[in-house]
Amino acid sequence: MSIVDKALWVIERNSDCGLSLSGVAEACGVSRSHLASAFGASTGWPLMKYLRARRLTCAARMLAQGAPDILSVALDAGYGSHEAFTRAFREQFQVPPERVRERASTEGLALVAPLDLRARERPRLSPPWLSDATAVQAVGLSRRHGYDQVIGIPIQWQSFMAGPYRHIPQRSDGIPIGLHYPADDDGAFDYVCAAEVTAFGRLPDGLVRIELPPRRYAVFEHRAHVSTLFDTYAAIWNEALPGHGWAPAAAPIIERHAPTFDPDTGLGGLSLWIPLAV
Repeated sequence: MSIVDKALWVIERNSDCGLSLSGVAEACGVSRSHLASAFGASTGWPLMKYLRARRLTCAARMLAQGAPDILSVALDAGYGSHEAFTRAFREQFQVPPERVRERASTEGLALVAPLDLRARERPRLSPPWLSDATAVQAVGLSRRHGYDQVIGIPIQWQSFMAGPYRHIPQRSDGIPIGLHYPADDDGAFDYVCAAEVTAFGRLPDGLVRIELPPRRYAVFEHRAHVSTLFDTYAAIWNEALPGHGWAPAAAPIIERHAPTFDPDTGLGGLSLWIPLAV
């Protein structure tokens, strides 16, 4: 069973408890950042957002079935007050909980069904290798993304290459790199489009300076179209790292494009350098 399938089982088995990302990660035997990345890459959902949506879906069904006390439903869903529950319920479904109870129906609500990933076909990964890489220094454009909004990453690359990239002094030869930082508890992560540099000069407006120390990486190849990159990430987080007994470090992943990579077509491949904990 994959890490995400374990997490889904834990969530459904304990949906009426005060689950946290840390609690689910502990039950799955991985770190919080490992689980957040695995869940987001596999499902397109930030884990805690999915958990809240599932709890509110169960609450909506209880209300439609005539639950007499909204506060009791709120407490069962993990909310400490009627007000907090109503805010979350309205944000999820665009109607207050009282309305659902009054009409005794969930019709028209965007209910979230349990995910089931067991039958999903996962990509076959080429055997990875270990590399003790030297320090990295780079300058790049940083943006924050969620796993439910990764379409923003190619847009970010377009913006970077069309403007700021050309004004970075002392760029190294070679293709720019991507830096994928660990996800937080809400499933959001920083992504940087960056050019490696031989030395730091004047920092162009809107760009950030990156310095990564030497460390050991597990290197995985992604040879398919770049649009399927998160399928490869899902296979790495769920199966490859646990299968090799490797624990990821809380540090950026480096995405290195192959010399054959064509940014116009998204073909040509890249390698994912996963930092490992010592």
